[in-house]
Amino acid sequence: MEDVSDPPFRALCKAQGCDMMYTEFISVEGLIRDAHKSVQKLDIYPEERPIGIQIFGAEMDSMRRAAEIVEEAKPEVLDINYGCPVKKVVCKMAGAGILQDIDRMVSLTDAIVKSTSLPVTVKTRLGWDENTIRIGEVAERLQDVGIKALSIHGRTRKQMYKGEADWTEIGKIKENPRIHIPIFGNGDIESGPKALEYKNRYGVDGIMIGRASIGYPWIFREIKHYFATGEILAPPTVDERVDAATQHLTHSTDWKGQKLGILEMRRHYTNYFKGFAGVKEYRKRLVTSDDPAELFSILEEVRLHYKERQELYLAHSLAS
Repeated sequence: MEDVSDPPFRALCKAQGCDMMYTEFISVEGLIRDAHKSVQKLDIYPEERPIGIQIFGAEMDSMRRAAEIVEEAKPEVLDINYGCPVKKVVCKMAGAGILQDIDRMVSLTDAIVKSTSLPVTVKTRLGWDENTIRIGEVAERLQDVGIKALSIHGRTRKQMYKGEADWTEIGKIKENPRIHIPIFGNGDIESGPKALEYKNRYGVDGIMIGRASIGYPWIFREIKHYFATGEILAPPTVDERVDAATQHLTHSTDWKGQKLGILEMRRHYTNYFKGFAGVKEYRKRLVTSDDPAELFSILEEVRLHYKERQELYLAHSLAS
């Protein structure tokens, strides 16, 4: 979720019912060198709490020093990312790369737990590949060195994001009588019915939502509504979608500056207006314009165009 789960995006997710959020993952090397982009990711706001700051790295001393910096930002949780499959992270033995050396993963985690007063949690994957799935052992050993919760993505690093996430091993960990920390499942949850099915089937203590929330923060309210009522909530209206995209763009440019704020918003537009017939031309304009005024104007065009058709459709339905 790098360049996604920033404060502007988190504000939208929180408003839609997300219970616990994490920052974008932060390079420990960037933190200890006071790199602007890394340090800026420490920004958290009162309305976001409870929140965890997520770090990644591979060197013991750097991880310890970064933990001290994170503690000064006063999050509720310090989270270690041992799950990112991206090559530039993995090749440094960080993220999911450390799944090739479980002993090192455990020793790094132990050092961080001992170097901070913050609760430490971990996010990881099932294993490096299908032949090295040792997540059961990993869960026990990380618990033994003091982590307070474990989030598991149901794929190996080799899979990246391909194929279907397998939660079977996650369920086995929940059945392990030695495990007493909360276990959170992650991977392929994109609806209330699937969230409830997986929660009941695998017994997890919570569900982590990542990609399904990009451009669609309403996923949280839909899941919570289904848990509470067993009913599928109506999708967001045109007004809600345009309002969210407008708020997101406004906050993104305020927080990151105009150039970067506009650039990083582009990945969200597809999901904000997914399924809208003929939206391709609007989307093309949204992802090519560098002018904030023009972008806000295009969003209002989207509102008027699709709201009019929504009202025509409703009128037609009532007449028939």
